[in-house]
Amino acid sequence: MTVFTYAILFAGDMGRSVAFYRDIVGLPLKFESPEWSEFATGSTTLAIHIASGPPAEPKLRAPGQCNIGFSVPDLDEFHRKMQSNGVACLESPKTEDFGRMAVYADQDGAILTAVQART
Repeated sequence: MTVFTYAILFAGDMGRSVAFYRDIVGLPLKFESPEWSEFATGSTTLAIHIASGPPAEPKLRAPGQCNIGFSVPDLDEFHRKMQSNGVACLESPKTEDFGRMAVYADQDGAILTAVQART
């Protein structure tokens, strides 16, 4: 079953973003690093990722952009389903240190990430 597990907010300044969501919004910080930080929000996670591109290039993860993330049991199966339904694939399935992931865009251009956790 596909499960909504996190939202990724891309930030231009990690320290400033962490301080905002921790100190002003009041979210409990799970951990912080220069590139990736997470807040506990119940059954989902708010992740802050350092931005890697200017606002004019949304596929480069510009500051202020937010992606949604899903955990899937089988990324290859999920990818086949997305492709067979004509969903735009922005990043093909690849292996990362946390598992495998792929990135897609919905019909309106919203970006979503699918992750199969490392077992």
